[in-house]
Amino acid sequence: MAAAGGRVGAALIPVLMVCVGVAMHTTFRCLGMLGGIGLLLTVLLSAAPPASLSATLKANRWKKRVLLLHAPTADDATLKRQRALLAAQPEGMRARDMLVLDVIESQLNAADRQYARQELKLSADSFTVLLIGKDGGVKQRSATPIPPDALFGTIDKMPMRRQEMRNEK
Repeated sequence: MAAAGGRVGAALIPVLMVCVGVAMHTTFRCLGMLGGIGLLLTVLLSAAPPASLSATLKANRWKKRVLLLHAPTADDATLKRQRALLAAQPEGMRARDMLVLDVIESQLNAADRQYARQELKLSADSFTVLLIGKDGGVKQRSATPIPPDALFGTIDKMPMRRQEMRNEK
């Protein structure tokens, strides 16, 4: 898994995606589309050991709202549908400090599989979306893709997001 931290330049922002358990060649192919920055990220990611699922969530606490997309396989049709919905709303994702985290069951190591089962209550054979707030708590759980407008509505009602919106004015 590759973790991204800090603010990323405007060219990289459409949707921050982190792949948990996805083959590294897929991650590298996606990063290659980013040009020189993608090449730099590819080199950095290949040198770093993959972070665990729990470590990635912990590292993003108080920094990002995590939208965890769990699917049995990387080619899951429901996963692809959710990704397409999110890709159509990059500004909304960016405005809400969203991090999209793909968790592919078939490619998880034993520790991440156990964490997914025990802590996140994810079933090995089904698609699940978890909205995890900046405080680390699960705010929404769905077995079907969540339309961005519904997702944004949920987030915009959260006290922390309301404070962020007041501060932006």
